[in-house]
Amino acid sequence: MTILAAVHDEPIAPVISPATAENTAENTAPAVLSLRERAEVDGVRFILAVFVDMNGKPCAKLVPTAAADELQDGALGFAGFAAGLIGQRPQDSDLIAIPDLDSYIPIPFVREGLAIVHCDPHVNGKPWPYAPRVILKRSLAALAERGLTAKVGAEVEYFLVTKDENGKIVTADTRDDGARTCYDARGVTRMFDHLAAVSDAMNTLGWGNYANDHEDAAGQFEQNFRYDDALVTADRVVTLRYLISVLAEQRGMTATFMPKPFADRAGSGLHFHFSLWADGEPVFPDETDARGLGLSDTAYSFIGGILNHASGLQAFLAPSVNSYKRRGASTSASGATWSPKKATFGGNDRTHFIRVPDNKRLELRAGDGSANPYLAIAATVSAGIDGLEARTDPGDPCGPGESRATSVTLPQTLLHAVEALRRDRMLLDSFGTEHPVGEYFANAKEEEFLSWHNTVTDWEIQTYLTAY
Repeated sequence: MTILAAVHDEPIAPVISPATAENTAENTAPAVLSLRERAEVDGVRFILAVFVDMNGKPCAKLVPTAAADELQDGALGFAGFAAGLIGQRPQDSDLIAIPDLDSYIPIPFVREGLAIVHCDPHVNGKPWPYAPRVILKRSLAALAERGLTAKVGAEVEYFLVTKDENGKIVTADTRDDGARTCYDARGVTRMFDHLAAVSDAMNTLGWGNYANDHEDAAGQFEQNFRYDDALVTADRVVTLRYLISVLAEQRGMTATFMPKPFADRAGSGLHFHFSLWADGEPVFPDETDARGLGLSDTAYSFIGGILNHASGLQAFLAPSVNSYKRRGASTSASGATWSPKKATFGGNDRTHFIRVPDNKRLELRAGDGSANPYLAIAATVSAGIDGLEARTDPGDPCGPGESRATSVTLPQTLLHAVEALRRDRMLLDSFGTEHPVGEYFANAKEEEFLSWHNTVTDWEIQTYLTAY
């Protein structure tokens, strides 16, 4: 919920590691350092080689720096079926993790001598089409064919919890129990050590942390970093979730990105801020815009594409059963849910599906804490491209709190979202046509819904046990 007025300012310069500094010294031809050489310069002992499955679960192997050449040469194999939802069967060939050296960063604030590098899974020498990072790269390549690049900012929200003597989750800060705790100065002060550790980590990495706040619900926080290229931001969301989780565990807490861990409180979103650029210049602003938002025709077409595919997009923006407990909530302890229910767009109004806080960007507010950033960004970019190709007109923006009779009501459950995705051929095909990646994801999410649906809950016992 942070006001992101500066999210599309120029990015700040990162804190350069010794390896990077050596690689970019003034008046010196850049030396191409290997992964092992970079790690050795930085005093790194182990490298966490990471990729995520389609659910966003981080998978990794801890590689000694002495074996980094083998990692870079493609010798690190994973049993894909065991890793998670990534399109493999037990009999399939290994996933080979190929590191992206541009994503390499030391993370001594987690463990001294540790670094992390994001990897692209390959199978039999080719990028694996079910790998989320590979999927995002494909969507961004399609955008590049049109002379455009996407820059993205992300708002990561989460709860800090522990378990009581009965195994029930409770707010980690026992004094954080009010109904209206958003921006509470006392709450952030009590969690200062954790929040400061995460902030220091982000700034050490050069991400430009500019705000850390107590969110709407008791026990809920948000920590922000500056926008960057879409792939960089997706990598950073995955890294930040890992950092927040590990640093919370070091203090005896659990950080959860679950959309709605408490029935009576607002849930956790993952809001994305999108802008399009051409030749290093933003293409969204147009001061002559008669609709009042200061946007170009390109921006409106991009918005129109997203709105046209809003229902199917929810399978990627809100991909869990729990997502729709947040979406379907009528209120919360604070009086607001901050979760849009219709596919609307408007100005600086947080009730809309797409909020336009200024003419440089749009904020997509339908994502939640369970979203896989690679898939969510990829699907949104694909929907936006479809709008650009069709020159889709989204109509006039809605006023504060308004919707139109034609505004689509977003899916009410994960099953409804899956059905909407299956009807959206463009979205399904955007994940590739040679392999049924979209259908695979839809089938997995339907199974997830049915698994939950087949579980007898306390609500059913209370409602039906003696009802007949």
